[in-house]
Amino acid sequence: MTTEERIQSSETRIFKAVFPNTTNHYDTLFGGTAMQLMDEVAFITATRFARKRVVTVSSDKIDFKKPIPAGTIVELIGKVSHVGKTSMKVNVEIYTEQMYSYERERAIVGDFTFVAIDEFKKPIQIL
Repeated sequence: MTTEERIQSSETRIFKAVFPNTTNHYDTLFGGTAMQLMDEVAFITATRFARKRVVTVSSDKIDFKKPIPAGTIVELIGKVSHVGKTSMKVNVEIYTEQMYSYERERAIVGDFTFVAIDEFKKPIQIL
């Protein structure tokens, strides 16, 4: 399988409902909760691409473009955007979707960097 085919097949999409227990006093999704969901999707994406143990080493420039209100559905999409020797970058976008309409918009975007590791927690080659 080529690197491009691996990138395409590792794309990850997860849907979640935003319930009141995940929102702040403005009835919007906590930023920390959004970041946790993004890191989880990025981890799944990186693991599906590398098929090796991976760990998060950084999160870069997470842009909160729109608040995510309670009572919406969110879709998180993870895509590998760069592959190095032992590391890879995964871009994650969160889209909001109204429950009772087809309205949809991008709310948050960010990048996460992962390193593949062996059983001794030492970096190993991805490809």
